[in-house]
Amino acid sequence: MAMETFAARGYGKASLAEIADRAGLTQAGVLHYFHSKANLLTEVLDLRDATDIADLGPERPRGLAFLRHLVDTARRNAEREGIVRLYAVLSAESVTDDHPAQSYFRNRYAGLRDLVAEALTEACARGETSEDLDVRGAAGAIVAVMDGLQVQWLLDPGAVDMAASTDGVIEALLASMRKG
Repeated sequence: MAMETFAARGYGKASLAEIADRAGLTQAGVLHYFHSKANLLTEVLDLRDATDIADLGPERPRGLAFLRHLVDTARRNAEREGIVRLYAVLSAESVTDDHPAQSYFRNRYAGLRDLVAEALTEACARGETSEDLDVRGAAGAIVAVMDGLQVQWLLDPGAVDMAASTDGVIEALLASMRKG
């Protein structure tokens, strides 16, 4: 209930009254469990991450297999509009002063870039791709493409195939690395 409300209205316009009503609770009941609207938001974001981590399995794929996982994630996201909307809305809002999810998204983006950079470094070490690579720059570009595709897809789902576009960008990046 909270996830859908935050996704539809953003943090600032989402009301505890609406969230409580959708959950069949009173506002006091919601606050009893979460103590504040900001804590509720953090719990919703943590739940989203826990779901994605559970989908990954006991150990993350290594090297190029992790990049394939990103394509699979884009494919799954095309079936999870609410989660994609939540992430897109709240990540954009988090750049504003004093947003309660700002540190969450700052840490999330840093962690995602680290994971992609580590996978690219592994791919280089395994001989899966060229070692002549700015892995930090490539990682940031891949994360940016995926997030940009999500926004475009939310605005016009029929115009964007997130999985195919993510795959195409990763393949083009890998091809350019192989030429170097």
